[in-house]
Amino acid sequence: MPQLNANLPFPPEAVHVVTDPESGLEGVIVLHSTRLGPAAGGCRVWRYADRPAMTLDALRLAEGMAYKNAMADLPLGGGKAVIRLPDGEFDRVRAFEAFGREVEKLGGAYVTAEDVGTSVADMEVVRSQTSHVAGLPPANGAPGGDPSPWTALGVFVSMQKAVRSKFGGDLDGLTVAVQGLGHVGAELCELLHRAGAKLVVAEIRSELAASVACKYGAQIVSSQAILETPCEVFAPCALGAVLNRNSVARLKARIVCGAANNVLATVEDGDELAARGVLLAPDYVVNAGGIINVCAEYLGWSLAEVEARVRASGQRLMSVLDHAEETGLPPHRAADALARARLAQVQRRAAA
Repeated sequence: MPQLNANLPFPPEAVHVVTDPESGLEGVIVLHSTRLGPAAGGCRVWRYADRPAMTLDALRLAEGMAYKNAMADLPLGGGKAVIRLPDGEFDRVRAFEAFGREVEKLGGAYVTAEDVGTSVADMEVVRSQTSHVAGLPPANGAPGGDPSPWTALGVFVSMQKAVRSKFGGDLDGLTVAVQGLGHVGAELCELLHRAGAKLVVAEIRSELAASVACKYGAQIVSSQAILETPCEVFAPCALGAVLNRNSVARLKARIVCGAANNVLATVEDGDELAARGVLLAPDYVVNAGGIINVCAEYLGWSLAEVEARVRASGQRLMSVLDHAEETGLPPHRAADALARARLAQVQRRAAA
């Protein structure tokens, strides 16, 4: 597993272990920062090897949410919940009821929603126990429901900006390699197809890969081969840490811009990408569309506000790239510097 950044100026504020033996629930809620507002971030369900691996993933994801929400100028802090999928029986409804009770105990310090492995139906179960949840079915044209389309849109408009910055043109005729065809990855493929991009896709669920290939004329390759596929853009849309010491050396793309969180195994892997001339669009800058929708649902914003903020993702990326050029930092370090500066500014105001 990748290591948590040991140089963090803002360590996590709290780590809450959640268990319920009757339902099989075993998880953790990490509140990385509540400086800007309640810590917000989805609930992930995954099959982790052990509790330390689960906790480390939650810590990394919560850190990313703190930076993501700060960069998106949202009145939210950063947090994350992770549930370890057991090997044995798992009463999903009872487990999410128990999880909802744990969220309620935090008194609004944490707001949960969907993430990898969870659904709108799961959040409805959580809602039976707490009001501090989003990602619920939308009502009367208000924001809500599955946030994946908004995440995909933010990545797409950011990719357009990255391509123009790197190549001076648009996506038409370029090859984009998309790794992971879940809700976000599949939606991103549709947007890319409409823009005239050629698609290469990788997905461990063969039926999903076949469906996207049939719809958009995509080439299917393995999850490992996609790293070595000649393309202009690599869009990681599965789990994190896909770019590490070994895979960076094999990558053929000139731009990395995708929906996955924490795509770098270490910050040094981002440095190596920059040294190789690869433009990395920092993940938490470009994939904030989902949390923008969650924020809008929770705070009562309009759909028009959601769309405007999501479409501004590309401009936020350009601000990071401009800062990178001004400071000589690679983009991932420039984004971290900007996010930390905002958090520090809020902290100074609070202390004044």
